[in-house]
Amino acid sequence: MRQKMEKKMLEIKNKVSGEVIASLELETLVGADLREMDLEAADLRNRDLRGARFNSAELIDADLSGANLQGATFNNAHLSGASLKDANLVQARFGSNVRANAAVLEGADLTGADLRGADLRNGMFRGANLSGADLSRADMCDADFQEANLSGSVAHDALFIKANLRRADLSNADFRDAHLNDTNLIKADLSGINLESQQPDGFSAINLANLEGANLSGARLRNISAEDCVMRNVNLSGADLSHAVMGGTVMRSADVTNTNFEGVELASVTMDFSNFSKALNADIPSYKQNLR
Repeated sequence: MRQKMEKKMLEIKNKVSGEVIASLELETLVGADLREMDLEAADLRNRDLRGARFNSAELIDADLSGANLQGATFNNAHLSGASLKDANLVQARFGSNVRANAAVLEGADLTGADLRGADLRNGMFRGANLSGADLSRADMCDADFQEANLSGSVAHDALFIKANLRRADLSNADFRDAHLNDTNLIKADLSGINLESQQPDGFSAINLANLEGANLSGARLRNISAEDCVMRNVNLSGADLSHAVMGGTVMRSADVTNTNFEGVELASVTMDFSNFSKALNADIPSYKQNLR
């Protein structure tokens, strides 16, 4: 009599205790349906989870470091405190056009993660660590990155339109050809950021952005489109703003020491109480007052 074959069970364990928290009748986690599962503190390190569905799953404090999550979906999932360090998240979906349906990754570790082409719209990333992550061509419109660490990250051709980057660390990031229109960058650290273009005639855009009190010292901003921005009390020392378009921008009480304004039309820029005598190549209209 032929023995009945036992079905293979795939186990997911707690990252600390090793206790089995889920047993799945699967041979692989590729494309697995893990929706609404409680996977808090799960050990999913280095797993192949391509195309897996984590919608509405609880992944608080889970360890997904080094996992292959290409094309995975995380709509409405909770990943606060989770580790996705060095994970492959190419074209993963965390975002939604409705904030209530976007993933929560508050305080998550995405250091070195590959998020190229990912959907992060309306996602919650407050206090998350994305240092060294690749966000090129990702959509982060309306996402919340308040006090997040994006230092050294790469975000070519990325969309941050209306994102919240208040007090975020974007130091030495490479955001060439990115669009940050209408973003909140109040008191953010953008020192050494590259917001130029990879194309000879291209440009990045920060139109309507609020950069009050932000640090842009040493920033590379050549050809940037920065119209109608708020730049009160901003630190632009040593920045390169050559050939930037800045019509309607308020630059009151800004530090422009050694800032390069070559080719910048300053006629409609509010420059009150900014000491342009220390700026480089600034063509200041004769009727401007309180500049020195």
